[in-house]
Amino acid sequence: MNFQGKSFLTLKDFTAEEIEFFLDLASKLKIEKKSGKQKKRLQDKNIALIFEKQSLRTRCSFEVGAHDMGAQVTYINSSECHIGNEEALKDTARVLGRMFDAIEYRGFSQRNVETLAKYSKLPVWNGLTDEDHPTQVLADFLTIKEHIVKPLNKVNFVYIGDGRNNMANALMIGASKMGMNFKIITPKELFPDSNLVAECKNIAKSSGGNITISEEIYENVKNADVIYTDVWLSMGESDDLWKSRIDLLMPYQVNKKLIEACENKKVKFMHCLPAFHNKDTGIGKDIYEKFGLSAIEVTDEVFEGENSIVFDEAENRLHTIKAVMVATLGFDNI
Repeated sequence: MNFQGKSFLTLKDFTAEEIEFFLDLASKLKIEKKSGKQKKRLQDKNIALIFEKQSLRTRCSFEVGAHDMGAQVTYINSSECHIGNEEALKDTARVLGRMFDAIEYRGFSQRNVETLAKYSKLPVWNGLTDEDHPTQVLADFLTIKEHIVKPLNKVNFVYIGDGRNNMANALMIGASKMGMNFKIITPKELFPDSNLVAECKNIAKSSGGNITISEEIYENVKNADVIYTDVWLSMGESDDLWKSRIDLLMPYQVNKKLIEACENKKVKFMHCLPAFHNKDTGIGKDIYEKFGLSAIEVTDEVFEGENSIVFDEAENRLHTIKAVMVATLGFDNI
């Protein structure tokens, strides 16, 4: 396998074997970092980091990962450039293509990251779009491999909550590639796009996986190895939607009752973060004052409990993003 010069836009573009390659490389780089034996595999490379949306884990992972590998980064946010407003994105792409070795993009439409890749002619990495979040899925799969003694194609993975957001999409794509038994449990009003579901079900036929979309909760969480949720309101959605979203999704909250319904004491709870599991955030306080809820998509009891592996998952953003950068920009140094 040689990924030199290839973009990382969606897991649709990779086979199960190629995804396993990224995960194995991430494990190798993680061991090297913790043992103090890192090699500067991206020495003298220059990377543009475009952030049109807020970020903690993604930005830190790209910046620390690039630094670890010897690369330099230039951070570009929407208020500091002309992208999409005073300058066409394809023009920006062609300028950046003359100055940098690779580009990371975190923003809105998937078309934007595709345009950057087409016109810059550089490796472009998807740090999140409205439709997809493939680097997060790599981190999730690495974390599962570290905590669950099963191959990925034997894992029973349940995503519960907003079934239409980028995490539900990205996880469904990744799970179908890896042959998982994957379920999205969500109200009918929030079922994922039917075309994407059909595409993933077709992929799953080849991989030996299974994709289920259902509004039935307790019959579908039984024997789960992973329970995964995300915030109920995505970046860019109006705060006015909180009441309707809470009314719709409160039965889908991850709480002790739901974890017990899995009938698997070793079930792992995962969340891409940030999570509204208490009143320690501005949004959490506002939700409590308006609706009397001290937690939203997951209770503090589960989030802080023995089943939770959310911070291992967050750390693995660094190692898997580093693997993507090295594989596509510094493959000769692997």
